[in-house]
Amino acid sequence: MPKKTNSRLRVALQQTSKHPLRLTLPPAAVGRLAESGIRCTPDVTLEHQKTAGRYVLRGRESGGAVKEMGRYVSYCAEDGHRLQCFLRPDSLTKNSDHAIVVAPSLVSIEMFRFEHTYELLIVGHTIAKAENGARPAIQSRVIFRGWHGQLPLDLLDKDRSLAGSIAPEFFDRSGEPLLLPPTFTEAIQKITAAVNCVNCSHSHLLIAKSAAAAAVEEEDEKTAVPSAVSEAPEKTGQVA
Repeated sequence: MPKKTNSRLRVALQQTSKHPLRLTLPPAAVGRLAESGIRCTPDVTLEHQKTAGRYVLRGRESGGAVKEMGRYVSYCAEDGHRLQCFLRPDSLTKNSDHAIVVAPSLVSIEMFRFEHTYELLIVGHTIAKAENGARPAIQSRVIFRGWHGQLPLDLLDKDRSLAGSIAPEFFDRSGEPLLLPPTFTEAIQKITAAVNCVNCSHSHLLIAKSAAAAAVEEEDEKTAVPSAVSEAPEKTGQVA
């Protein structure tokens, strides 16, 4: 059966920081999340760095889960790579704020789970060009929207070892599978784990500065070309 992408949702929408694109949940779901103490804040705001003289986007990785449901949002780069956070607030509250990221552009990965059914929204956020020195607006576009995704696994208990390496499957209205954006596969899998993380108290996608630096060094080592001197056989002066 051929797979489809939901290209009809790949539209550019001009948004302000006061009206971000986010999952639209029914009042009953919003109420249950509040009762469960799950605090997910999918807002992307525009901030001005006075020293650098530029505008940046700010997002908060937040959310968590209880047994029956979960909601979570985090951010990655436009190419799908993980971003480093600049702050990890200490908190006594579970299922709330975990990390804060600041960058010129962001891609938000937001997910809601009820039992084994999932909702997914991926949105790209950039800063629009401003004219005459005016404050710029946030420009957001939907990259992917998945409804009623299915993942019939117990990632909280018996299938916990798969958390972080698997994602729900989504379908279009005709019942055909929707292809998840390959660029964001890792991010989607990690957010799937996050909406199954009961009493979550850590970040799942944003990484600390030290970890980010180590990842860059490891990547550099993988791509480094050995010098000809190091690979040349040692000469002993013997003649074969």
